[in-house]
Amino acid sequence: MKTLIIIPTYNEYDNLRPLLETIFSYAPQSDILIVDDNSPDGTGQLADQFAAEDPRVHVLHRAGKLGLGTAYVAGFKYSIEHNYDAAFEMDADFSHDPKYLPDFLKAIETADLVIGSRYIPGGSTPNWSFGRRCISGCGNIFARFMLGIPVHDCTAGFRCYRREVLESIDLDTIQSQGYAFQVELAYRVMKQRFRITEIPITFMDRRVGKSKMSRKIVIEAFTYVVRARLGKVPMPSPALRKETSRVEVAQK
Repeated sequence: MKTLIIIPTYNEYDNLRPLLETIFSYAPQSDILIVDDNSPDGTGQLADQFAAEDPRVHVLHRAGKLGLGTAYVAGFKYSIEHNYDAAFEMDADFSHDPKYLPDFLKAIETADLVIGSRYIPGGSTPNWSFGRRCISGCGNIFARFMLGIPVHDCTAGFRCYRREVLESIDLDTIQSQGYAFQVELAYRVMKQRFRITEIPITFMDRRVGKSKMSRKIVIEAFTYVVRARLGKVPMPSPALRKETSRVEVAQK
Protein backbone atom coordinates (compact mmCIF):
# COMPACT_ATOMS: atom_id res chain seq x y z
CA MET A 1 0.00 0.00 0.00
CA LYS A 2 1.38 3.40 -1.02
CA THR A 3 1.11 5.68 2.04
CA LEU A 4 1.78 9.35 2.77
CA ILE A 5 2.41 10.79 6.24
CA ILE A 6 1.25 14.42 6.35
CA ILE A 7 3.02 16.59 8.93
CA PRO A 8 1.96 20.25 9.32
CA THR A 9 4.76 22.41 10.71
CA TYR A 10 5.16 25.84 12.24
CA ASN A 11 8.42 26.47 14.11
CA GLU A 12 9.38 22.80 14.41
CA TYR A 13 13.04 23.13 13.39
CA ASP A 14 14.42 21.26 16.41
CA ASN A 15 11.93 18.40 16.07
CA LEU A 16 12.05 17.83 12.33
CA ARG A 17 15.30 15.90 11.83
CA PRO A 18 14.82 13.41 14.71
CA LEU A 19 11.15 12.99 13.76
CA LEU A 20 11.87 12.06 10.15
CA GLU A 21 14.66 9.70 11.18
CA THR A 22 12.37 7.96 13.67
CA ILE A 23 9.46 7.73 11.21
CA PHE A 24 11.63 6.06 8.58
CA SER A 25 12.96 3.60 11.15
CA TYR A 26 9.39 2.33 11.67
CA ALA A 27 7.84 2.95 8.23
CA PRO A 28 10.65 3.03 5.67
CA GLN A 29 8.31 2.47 2.72
CA SER A 30 6.07 5.45 3.50
CA ASP A 31 6.52 8.94 2.05
CA ILE A 32 6.34 12.12 4.13
CA LEU A 33 4.72 15.41 3.16
CA ILE A 34 5.74 18.42 5.28
CA VAL A 35 3.21 21.25 5.06
CA ASP A 36 5.02 24.32 6.37
CA ASP A 37 3.27 27.59 7.16
CA ASN A 38 6.24 29.86 6.46
CA SER A 39 7.91 29.08 9.80
CA PRO A 40 10.15 31.98 10.87
CA ASP A 41 12.61 29.56 12.53
CA GLY A 42 13.64 28.00 9.20
CA THR A 43 11.61 24.78 9.38
CA GLY A 44 10.57 25.10 5.74
CA GLN A 45 14.13 25.54 4.52
CA LEU A 46 15.26 22.53 6.55
CA ALA A 47 12.42 20.50 5.05
CA ASP A 48 13.61 21.46 1.57
CA GLN A 49 17.07 20.14 2.45
CA PHE A 50 15.62 16.80 3.49
CA ALA A 51 13.51 16.65 0.31
CA ALA A 52 16.61 17.26 -1.82
CA GLU A 53 18.41 14.39 -0.06
CA ASP A 54 15.59 11.83 0.17
CA PRO A 55 12.95 11.19 -2.54
CA ARG A 56 10.51 10.00 0.15
CA VAL A 57 10.27 13.54 1.57
CA HIS A 58 8.06 16.19 -0.04
CA VAL A 59 7.28 19.77 0.99
CA LEU A 60 4.36 22.17 0.56
CA HIS A 61 5.07 25.79 1.45
CA ARG A 62 2.21 28.06 2.45
CA ALA A 63 2.21 31.84 2.76
CA GLY A 64 1.64 32.00 6.52
CA LYS A 65 0.05 30.42 9.57
CA LEU A 66 -3.22 29.29 7.98
CA GLY A 67 -4.31 26.64 10.47
CA LEU A 68 -4.05 22.92 11.12
CA GLY A 69 -7.24 21.97 9.32
CA THR A 70 -6.36 23.69 6.05
CA ALA A 71 -2.85 22.18 6.23
CA TYR A 72 -4.29 18.67 6.41
CA VAL A 73 -6.81 19.40 3.65
CA ALA A 74 -3.93 20.58 1.43
CA GLY A 75 -2.06 17.40 2.31
CA PHE A 76 -5.08 15.20 1.60
CA LYS A 77 -5.51 16.80 -1.83
CA TYR A 78 -1.81 16.22 -2.52
CA SER A 79 -2.20 12.55 -1.58
CA ILE A 80 -5.14 12.14 -3.97
CA GLU A 81 -3.35 13.95 -6.81
CA HIS A 82 -0.27 11.76 -6.37
CA ASN A 83 -2.21 8.48 -6.16
CA TYR A 84 -1.48 7.45 -2.58
CA ASP A 85 -3.64 4.63 -1.23
CA ALA A 86 -3.75 6.06 2.31
CA ALA A 87 -2.77 9.27 4.10
CA PHE A 88 -1.82 9.90 7.73
CA GLU A 89 -2.36 12.86 10.00
CA MET A 90 0.61 13.22 12.34
CA ASP A 91 1.92 15.99 14.60
CA ALA A 92 5.50 17.22 14.32
CA ASP A 93 6.14 17.40 18.07
CA PHE A 94 6.52 13.69 18.97
CA SER A 95 3.18 13.64 20.82
CA HIS A 96 2.29 11.10 18.12
CA ASP A 97 4.92 8.43 18.59
CA PRO A 98 6.18 6.95 15.29
CA LYS A 99 6.47 3.54 16.96
CA TYR A 100 2.72 3.10 16.35
CA LEU A 101 3.03 3.44 12.57
CA PRO A 102 3.31 -0.34 11.98
CA ASP A 103 0.07 -0.81 13.96
CA PHE A 104 -1.67 1.77 11.77
CA LEU A 105 -0.37 0.19 8.57
CA LYS A 106 -1.64 -3.20 9.64
CA ALA A 107 -5.06 -1.87 10.72
CA ILE A 108 -5.67 0.20 7.56
CA GLU A 109 -5.53 -2.99 5.49
CA THR A 110 -9.05 -3.83 6.72
CA ALA A 111 -10.39 -0.39 7.71
CA ASP A 112 -11.19 2.90 6.00
CA LEU A 113 -10.10 5.13 8.89
CA VAL A 114 -7.74 4.18 11.72
CA ILE A 115 -7.66 6.42 14.80
CA GLY A 116 -4.94 6.34 17.44
CA SER A 117 -7.03 6.44 20.59
CA ARG A 118 -6.13 7.62 24.07
CA TYR A 119 -9.42 6.38 25.51
CA ILE A 120 -9.55 2.66 24.81
CA PRO A 121 -7.77 -0.09 26.79
CA GLY A 122 -4.04 0.36 26.28
CA GLY A 123 -4.31 4.08 25.50
CA SER A 124 -3.19 6.80 27.91
CA THR A 125 -2.08 10.41 28.49
CA PRO A 126 0.49 9.91 31.29
CA ASN A 127 1.97 13.39 31.58
CA TRP A 128 -1.15 15.51 31.12
CA SER A 129 -2.42 17.86 33.77
CA PHE A 130 -5.81 17.24 35.37
CA GLY A 131 -7.20 20.27 33.57
CA ARG A 132 -6.14 19.06 30.15
CA ARG A 133 -7.52 15.57 30.81
CA CYS A 134 -10.81 17.13 31.87
CA ILE A 135 -11.08 19.34 28.78
CA SER A 136 -10.22 16.53 26.37
CA GLY A 137 -12.31 13.86 28.09
CA CYS A 138 -15.38 16.06 28.50
CA GLY A 139 -15.05 17.31 24.94
CA ASN A 140 -15.06 13.76 23.63
CA ILE A 141 -18.06 12.76 25.70
CA PHE A 142 -19.95 15.86 24.56
CA ALA A 143 -19.19 15.26 20.87
CA ARG A 144 -20.03 11.56 21.04
CA PHE A 145 -23.32 12.20 22.86
CA MET A 146 -24.46 15.12 20.70
CA LEU A 147 -23.52 13.68 17.31
CA GLY A 148 -23.75 9.95 17.96
CA ILE A 149 -20.17 9.36 16.87
CA PRO A 150 -19.34 5.78 17.94
CA VAL A 151 -15.66 6.55 18.50
CA HIS A 152 -13.96 6.68 21.90
CA ASP A 153 -11.51 9.40 20.85
CA CYS A 154 -13.12 11.59 18.19
CA THR A 155 -10.74 14.52 18.85
CA ALA A 156 -7.62 12.40 18.25
CA GLY A 157 -5.22 13.75 15.64
CA PHE A 158 -3.13 10.65 14.89
CA ARG A 159 -5.04 9.00 12.05
CA CYS A 160 -4.83 7.17 8.75
CA TYR A 161 -7.44 7.52 5.98
CA ARG A 162 -7.90 5.43 2.88
CA ARG A 163 -7.99 7.33 -0.42
CA GLU A 164 -11.65 6.38 -0.94
CA VAL A 165 -12.59 8.19 2.27
CA LEU A 166 -10.76 11.39 1.32
CA GLU A 167 -12.42 11.39 -2.10
CA SER A 168 -15.88 11.02 -0.53
CA ILE A 169 -16.02 13.57 2.32
CA ASP A 170 -15.96 16.78 0.23
CA LEU A 171 -12.70 18.33 1.40
CA ASP A 172 -13.53 21.74 -0.08
CA THR A 173 -16.38 22.31 2.39
CA ILE A 174 -14.31 21.65 5.54
CA GLN A 175 -13.62 24.85 7.47
CA SER A 176 -12.83 23.67 11.01
CA GLN A 177 -9.44 23.77 12.73
CA GLY A 178 -7.92 22.01 15.76
CA TYR A 179 -10.22 19.77 17.80
CA ALA A 180 -13.20 20.79 15.68
CA PHE A 181 -11.44 19.58 12.54
CA GLN A 182 -10.94 16.12 14.02
CA VAL A 183 -14.53 15.92 15.24
CA GLU A 184 -15.86 17.07 11.87
CA LEU A 185 -13.89 14.49 9.91
CA ALA A 186 -14.90 11.68 12.28
CA TYR A 187 -18.52 12.78 11.88
CA ARG A 188 -18.28 12.89 8.08
CA VAL A 189 -16.63 9.48 7.91
CA MET A 190 -19.35 8.04 10.14
CA LYS A 191 -22.09 9.62 7.99
CA GLN A 192 -20.50 8.13 4.88
CA ARG A 193 -20.70 4.68 6.52
CA PHE A 194 -17.02 3.88 6.30
CA ARG A 195 -15.28 1.35 8.54
CA ILE A 196 -13.50 2.95 11.51
CA THR A 197 -10.94 1.17 13.70
CA GLU A 198 -9.34 2.54 16.87
CA ILE A 199 -5.94 1.38 18.06
CA PRO A 200 -4.51 2.31 21.49
CA ILE A 201 -1.72 4.87 21.75
CA THR A 202 0.10 6.64 24.56
CA PHE A 203 -0.07 10.37 23.91
CA MET A 204 2.76 12.45 25.36
CA ASP A 205 3.19 16.23 25.59
CA ARG A 206 5.48 17.69 22.97
CA ARG A 207 9.25 17.29 23.53
CA VAL A 208 10.35 20.72 22.25
CA GLY A 209 8.46 23.99 21.89
CA LYS A 210 5.12 25.30 23.08
CA SER A 211 1.75 23.54 22.96
CA LYS A 212 -0.69 24.94 20.37
CA MET A 213 -3.69 24.29 22.61
CA SER A 214 -5.79 27.43 23.19
CA ARG A 215 -9.18 28.55 24.46
CA LYS A 216 -10.12 29.47 20.88
CA ILE A 217 -9.58 25.88 19.72
CA VAL A 218 -11.77 24.50 22.53
CA ILE A 219 -14.57 27.01 21.84
CA GLU A 220 -14.47 26.27 18.11
CA ALA A 221 -14.90 22.55 18.77
CA PHE A 222 -17.84 23.15 21.12
CA THR A 223 -19.48 25.48 18.59
CA TYR A 224 -19.03 23.02 15.73
CA VAL A 225 -20.70 20.19 17.67
CA VAL A 226 -23.70 22.37 18.51
CA ARG A 227 -24.06 23.62 14.93
CA ALA A 228 -23.72 20.09 13.54
CA ARG A 229 -26.36 18.85 15.96
CA LEU A 230 -28.69 21.57 14.68
CA GLY A 231 -27.95 20.68 11.05
CA LYS A 232 -26.24 23.98 10.33
CA VAL A 233 -22.97 22.68 8.85
CA PRO A 234 -22.37 21.50 5.25
CA MET A 235 -22.23 17.75 4.79
CA PRO A 236 -21.46 15.63 1.71
CA SER A 237 -24.19 13.43 0.30
CA PRO A 238 -24.09 9.89 1.73
CA ALA A 239 -21.89 7.55 -0.28
CA LEU A 240 -23.58 4.61 -1.94
CA ARG A 241 -22.10 1.81 0.18
CA LYS A 242 -23.44 -1.63 0.93
CA GLU A 243 -22.03 -1.73 4.46
CA THR A 244 -23.26 0.28 7.40
CA SER A 245 -20.64 2.17 9.41
CA ARG A 246 -19.02 0.30 12.22
CA VAL A 247 -16.30 0.99 14.72
CA GLU A 248 -13.84 -1.66 15.85
CA VAL A 249 -11.32 -1.48 18.66
CA ALA A 250 -8.04 -3.19 17.84
CA GLN A 251 -6.32 -4.69 20.86
CA LYS A 252 -2.55 -4.76 20.88
